[in-house]
Amino acid sequence: MTTGKVIPGAESFFYPGNSIGILICHGFNGTPQSVRYVGESLADKGFTVYAPRLQGHGTDEFEMEATHYQEWIQNIEVAYRKLKQTCTHIFAMGQSMGGTLVLDLATKLPCEGILTINAALEVPEYKIYRDHSAPRFITEGAPDIKDNNTSEITYDRVPIKTINQLLKIMDHTSQQLENISCPALLFHSPEDHVVPAQCTTNQIYNSIMSHSKKLISLGNSYHVASLDYDKDLIIEHAYHFIKENSKGATIAS
Repeated sequence: MTTGKVIPGAESFFYPGNSIGILICHGFNGTPQSVRYVGESLADKGFTVYAPRLQGHGTDEFEMEATHYQEWIQNIEVAYRKLKQTCTHIFAMGQSMGGTLVLDLATKLPCEGILTINAALEVPEYKIYRDHSAPRFITEGAPDIKDNNTSEITYDRVPIKTINQLLKIMDHTSQQLENISCPALLFHSPEDHVVPAQCTTNQIYNSIMSHSKKLISLGNSYHVASLDYDKDLIIEHAYHFIKENSKGATIAS
């Protein structure tokens, strides 16, 4: 369990609602703050929404350094089970590495559907650090957001040890895609300066076995699209996707 002080605004959030639960996962070096707008908007439509804070995120880079990717997988599975206590239908949604974790979740636990936002199966700028232990920390640039009037809570530097954990979860998930068969809605930003959007999203689309799967282009957003100009477009499409795949559950209009 995390022991560091959580950065104000970076906390997990949970909004109780109807029997349709939506698990939302933030990305690498992000926090629930990056998906709060989307989460609150879906909660306003009546859904039960839970966004956990991943181990090592939203505290400090030293705590992040001690984190293993299996802990992130566990964080998401625990969140799923929390929603299952009160919800009959579970949808899982993830931004960047959160999308990677959601894909992994769908290979093991039943989901009515998954939604990914610029899911990360490859981060080119991190490749050079594979299996390296130095330098200890890598300086991070500004979050990749087109809207200059918004900001994301992140660390200014990340441990190279944890970058390698990210590489491992991306490798692991890439090999599991053919085990996914639930409905999928895949958002991607054509202009993404972190993840090669077309390549990664097309890989997911072409590899998963879902009979119902759809690509949505976010033409006015960069990588952190959940905070960018297309965030309302994400909410609109997500709502209709959830409505279509809820198998007769009572849903807000």
